[in-house]
Amino acid sequence: MADDAYLFLLPDRHPRLGAAFTSVGTLECATSPAVHGWLQAHGVSASSEQVRILPAGAEAFVPSDAERLPLPLSEEEALRVQQECAPQSVTDVETELLQFRDTTQDWEGLVHRALTAGVPATRIVQLTGLDPQDIGRLTM
Repeated sequence: MADDAYLFLLPDRHPRLGAAFTSVGTLECATSPAVHGWLQAHGVSASSEQVRILPAGAEAFVPSDAERLPLPLSEEEALRVQQECAPQSVTDVETELLQFRDTTQDWEGLVHRALTAGVPATRIVQLTGLDPQDIGRLTM
């Protein structure tokens, strides 16, 4: 075990930091009594989105009011944690934006088809997050 990481509980209404504990794959320390006891003491499961992990050297990003636990990791595990916590590249984000544009380009046609199929306008708002006024404009 060469490197450390930090397991922590992300406080409510706090921006997402690090990676979800389960997103880094199976870590040898995850089955340790220390991790099990820490999770039980805080009343959370390892799969909770509030249970986050950050690599060594990033402990300054752990919120000061967050419960934390240092974890020993193998070199390979530390690399997985670093990769999962790394910010997306600009190219990746731009690709997502293009996909969003392609998906939303014909949103009016999709909403019209949904209305024609009998999906209530309120349900369309719930599913899409569109403004109810935009949906209402299409029903006129």
